[in-house]
Amino acid sequence: MRPEILHPLFAPLSAMPGVGPKTGRLFDRLLDRGGGARVLDMLFHLPQGTIDRRDRPKIRDAARDVMVTIEVTVVEHRRPSARYSSAPYKVLVEDETGDVQLFFFHNNHQWIEKLLPTGEKRWISGRLEFYNGFLQMKHPDVFDEAALKRLPPVEPVYGLTEGLYLRNVQKAAEAALARVPEMPEWHDLQALQLRNLPAFADALNALHHPATPQAVDPGSNARARLALDELLASQLALIMMRARFREQKGRASAAPGLLAQKIEDALPFALTGSQRQALAEIRADIGSDKRMLRLLQGDVGSGKTLVALLSMADAVEAGRQAAIMAPTEILARQHFDRMAPLCAAAGIRLALVTGRDTAAQRRKTVAALAAGEIDILTGTHAAFQEEIVFRDLAYAVVDEQHRFGVHQRLALGEKGAAVDVLVMTATPIPRTLVLTYFGDMDVSTLREKPAGRHPIDTRAMPLERLGEVVSGLARAVAKGAQVYWVCPLVSENEEIDAAAARDRHENLKMFFGDRAGLVHGKMKGRDKDAAMEAFSSGATAVLVATTVIEVGVDVPNATIMVIEHAERFGLAQLHQLRGRVGRGAGKSTCLLLYKEPLGGVAGSRLAVMRETEDGFRIAEEDLKLRGEGEIMGTRQSGAPGFRLADLAVHAALLPIAREAAVNALRDNPGLEGPRGEALRMLLYLFEREEAVRLLRAG
Repeated sequence: MRPEILHPLFAPLSAMPGVGPKTGRLFDRLLDRGGGARVLDMLFHLPQGTIDRRDRPKIRDAARDVMVTIEVTVVEHRRPSARYSSAPYKVLVEDETGDVQLFFFHNNHQWIEKLLPTGEKRWISGRLEFYNGFLQMKHPDVFDEAALKRLPPVEPVYGLTEGLYLRNVQKAAEAALARVPEMPEWHDLQALQLRNLPAFADALNALHHPATPQAVDPGSNARARLALDELLASQLALIMMRARFREQKGRASAAPGLLAQKIEDALPFALTGSQRQALAEIRADIGSDKRMLRLLQGDVGSGKTLVALLSMADAVEAGRQAAIMAPTEILARQHFDRMAPLCAAAGIRLALVTGRDTAAQRRKTVAALAAGEIDILTGTHAAFQEEIVFRDLAYAVVDEQHRFGVHQRLALGEKGAAVDVLVMTATPIPRTLVLTYFGDMDVSTLREKPAGRHPIDTRAMPLERLGEVVSGLARAVAKGAQVYWVCPLVSENEEIDAAAARDRHENLKMFFGDRAGLVHGKMKGRDKDAAMEAFSSGATAVLVATTVIEVGVDVPNATIMVIEHAERFGLAQLHQLRGRVGRGAGKSTCLLLYKEPLGGVAGSRLAVMRETEDGFRIAEEDLKLRGEGEIMGTRQSGAPGFRLADLAVHAALLPIAREAAVNALRDNPGLEGPRGEALRMLLYLFEREEAVRLLRAG
């Protein structure tokens, strides 16, 4: 049960004085709350800027193009000559040092006359500009003396939605602040004093009542305090969930490694040092009586799937079953195709299940799985439904986990008794985000690339040189090269992105005829597979695609990657796409086509891509440029993106929060007593109730 003291913060915002049901629906949209915005959501909707009205000079001394607030006398109104003219309504105002023309466009004339009565003193607030020999100010805010006194010198500015005005949000924030109860301190007081961090309620007040424009910056002490609160709640929850997972008795799947050795013997290359290290770590986990929950992260082409297969072979050798779950059918089918010859060499029975199997195929696979006639099953998440029953599942591998959303992380783990879980990602994750999103896991990292992978020559070119690019591709294709052409990321709308790909495909067919193929996310599964198969076999030489080919697709003969409108893609995505080439013996090239002029962030991205192929460095740069929610896919996946913490700014607070959580749970695992109660309140405040339920379950 949530502590009673927090009930006012979880009350509907629409019940607040001055909000009501109609405005409440606008707040629901603004605060992204389908279930209804609450007081807490308003408190955590922090100002994104300020209006600074502290500078109150005379007209003569006022700076240009910055916010100033000036006391003036209204001299004259100058209406447009024609009744329906689009010319501005002008008002001349002055003080003893000079005059200013105020400009109002498309406004009610009677309202302006009432706002600025001739001969009266008023305060005007806005930006002064010098134009055509006159000082002017467009659409100033206008106040009388009493109204200005009621206004804060530094006024908070909030994100809005259509129909909501700044004053609505400011009033709602005031009402929400009034409901913040007095709560016990959950941090160590000495740690707060050391970093000069205010109390929780004081931090909220400082942000919603900024004393200076800098007070609302992400780097301010008040914002750092709230970020530390959110990070501590997150780390407590992760550690508690990990502890509960570890408490559940595991089942050892120890094996001599004979099947894995047969797979190794069938490989045309030797394992890298980091592959051997990761394999040893996984084997230690699955050979113990503790359940494994491990993240295997590695750069593009670092050989994660092989490590997973070798460790799954141990589970099979121990007489049990394994499964690998991929985010798309293309990737699931590719895992199957890649593993099939290696499994055959070791005598391991491998099967594939997808959403497109016929009913008869599916019944046959389900029956064989339940009878123990399948050793390793691969498929998509959609394929692992309730009807899929294993005889004895020991080990589950989840590929590209962040694409499933956090709640599905252990979905396969429920398919057997004490299942060991390995999560893989080909998106290198910055160190801070590993702690944030996978703090409940052990981590193995593959940093080396297998022998034989060549560097990729990466170049950036303006789109104006498109004709040269196509001519160069024609020459390369004539010599036997194969090319990926990734189409612009038009929007989050797959239909629009598919249309862009179709247009480019039609254009390239004029040069390459039937040797130009097409694949995008709106195609039927069978058509996608056919397009990929035609490219894999060499029947098509140029494959026009959307980002459906971003993860895992493997065609060793493809040596050229063209990314159109590269400025629209994130760094990690560009790196993933580039990783589709450089997989065979030939020299590979990646062309980043951009539209001029390049913005600052886009230019930085392309520069990083040209400088390095190190996915871990690219991930760190991506975090600086885009923020953690974009990198981890939390905008779409439902994973717990942060509301108050910005890891690009607050990364240094994460280890502090981690250490505080570890110490608190080590000294007081049941979170008992006054400090424990305060930490439980923190978990409820940041909606980590799942962790509190674990405590109650004992």
